[in-house]
Amino acid sequence: MSSALVVFSGGQDSTTCLAWAKNRYDHVETITFDYCQKHSIEIEQAQKISKILDVANYVFTTDIFNQLADSALLEVNKEDNINASHHSKPNLPASFVPNRNAIFFTIAHAYAQKMGLDHIITGINQTDYSGYPDCRESFIKSLESSLNMGSESTIEFKYPLINLTKAETFKLAKEEGVLDLIINESHTCYNGDRSVKHIWGYGCGNCPACILRKKGWDEYITPN
Repeated sequence: MSSALVVFSGGQDSTTCLAWAKNRYDHVETITFDYCQKHSIEIEQAQKISKILDVANYVFTTDIFNQLADSALLEVNKEDNINASHHSKPNLPASFVPNRNAIFFTIAHAYAQKMGLDHIITGINQTDYSGYPDCRESFIKSLESSLNMGSESTIEFKYPLINLTKAETFKLAKEEGVLDLIINESHTCYNGDRSVKHIWGYGCGNCPACILRKKGWDEYITPN
């Protein structure tokens, strides 16, 4: 029986990946991280979407990033400008959380070992993204090799969105049968705003995540 663990934030990309996994694997579980992010509403949406799609969801809690306080995406820095550059890495956005993906994927890998899951599915993307260096294919391949080497495992990472634009991700969501679910339930807004529903989903409309999602939707509905 094929099995997979989806690293699941409850956002557009990870919800698309969850549907992709459910359509290809016999058994699918999700893992969500509560890391004191200021847009913690995504955790509630992840739990809700997992329930709708009838998959188990495990929420792992850590405050290590809040202690480091090195990103505008964190609750401890909620007054920081999410649209600015990172204070110590000006070539990266303020929302960059150093080593976040490395830690998340390491924990997911340990969980997959414990549960006997063969694959880890992640929505990382190196085409239409926010400039995070830990969303590149070279990074995830290197980490997969190191984690398997260090644990005598053969768990394989899959990243179906790695070379897709956000418009193509909307298209894939449609093909996998979850476009309406993504519009109505997924959350990507860095400011945690679900007070306004746009045609592309909920969000403030002004943060980098909302701008990217809106741009992707516009390109999806009016392709060249």
